[in-house]
Amino acid sequence: MSTGTAKEQLFRLPDLGEGLTEAEIIGWTVSVGDTVEIDQVVVEVETAKAAVEVPVPFAGTVLHLHGKAGDSVDVGAPLISVGPSADAGAAAAEQYREEEQGGSGNVLIGYGTGHAGTPRRRRRIRHSSPTGSQQAAPAPTQSDSAPPDAAVRLRDSGTQGAPRVLSPLVRKLARDHGIDIAQVTPSGPSAVILRKDIEQSIARSGPPAVPAGSADNSARQETTPGALQADGVERIPLRGLRRAIAEKLTRSRTEIPDATTWVDADATNLLRVKKVLQAAAPDQPLGLLALLARICVSGLQRFPELNSSVDTAQNEIVRYSAVHLGFAAQTPRGLMVPVVRDAHRMTTAQLGAELARLTALARTGSLPPEVLTGGTFTLNNYGVFGVDGSTPIINHPEAAILGIGRIVDKPWVLQGELAVRKVTQLSFTFDHRVCDGGVAGGFLRYVADCVEHPETLIVDL
Repeated sequence: MSTGTAKEQLFRLPDLGEGLTEAEIIGWTVSVGDTVEIDQVVVEVETAKAAVEVPVPFAGTVLHLHGKAGDSVDVGAPLISVGPSADAGAAAAEQYREEEQGGSGNVLIGYGTGHAGTPRRRRRIRHSSPTGSQQAAPAPTQSDSAPPDAAVRLRDSGTQGAPRVLSPLVRKLARDHGIDIAQVTPSGPSAVILRKDIEQSIARSGPPAVPAGSADNSARQETTPGALQADGVERIPLRGLRRAIAEKLTRSRTEIPDATTWVDADATNLLRVKKVLQAAAPDQPLGLLALLARICVSGLQRFPELNSSVDTAQNEIVRYSAVHLGFAAQTPRGLMVPVVRDAHRMTTAQLGAELARLTALARTGSLPPEVLTGGTFTLNNYGVFGVDGSTPIINHPEAAILGIGRIVDKPWVLQGELAVRKVTQLSFTFDHRVCDGGVAGGFLRYVADCVEHPETLIVDL
């Protein structure tokens, strides 16, 4: 979506799909005066579903950034203004500086100049070209007064000056842990610094040490959202994914009359089967989650009442023939529920591969928005947090969610004798509008039987 005159092209926040109407700016990868190419990523925004990198549809020089990090932007609202050429862009950019900064020439790097705030500048280094002309290039480090979300580009002599562009999420991770990105060795294509590169640097360096009385430390305390106030109260804005989670869980608790039932199950045989499968196919990610997913799919085919949702507007129960299996994944950005489409059509090996792929994308913040919607049932393995049981909240508008607790050694009566077995607790929360306790109990008992005797799954394969 772009409009503008011959001297200026205005790009508006495009429709990001999935009915999303707004997004929050995470950070800009360009600043006023930079030259951009067609389809170059200029900003990263966070929707209610995921972080999205937004490319600009035309080339030119950046004249204006219509927003700063943390701003909420509606779909169709101005995002970035681009001039037709470097020379014209530079002149127009200078005009923006003079008009919006009272002729001071100060530009809010990475911030919309239409917003009030204290002007802060990032130093730029000019390199001489072979012809003797001056060419602007971003500095490898920022001045102390630079805003924390300003775009960062590094020049890598090993790639003949190609820029190493960091994702705003990766840049924030480095900043929060005091990592000097100039000292980080990139492992991504074209010498791009990836999240794992920063995490490795964090592991080597330990916690950052910032002098208590330094100016930089003082500035961070004043500008960081959620910082302690004078009365000792901390206020943390509900934004982006955190706000989406809060709204969805609140809606679930408000609209769905849920009930929870649970049972202990002997998972000794299930762990044995997992070990055998992993030994037989070491190159395939056949973990515990894949086996539990297979059990859920089989159970939903036996109890289709639970693979449904309630349409309150039409006063109808909507039952689905396809199983789109969501699974809870804890990520640095918060709780996400990626969805495995058409899980009922997959083999156990295919389920394992898809679960591994989506988990990796979730941890790097690379999940596309469409992967986080459309689920019909959710599996939540909260046992990875070391807890035994829970009463999970249904992922609205679904009708049920199965929770798996940790697997621990417990005394268990087996064939009339006391033995030590690998025991887990299964908890099942369901929408009482779609079924009664008989169906819910039947499903949970079937899942428990499959956990205890996984060979019964062969009947449904």
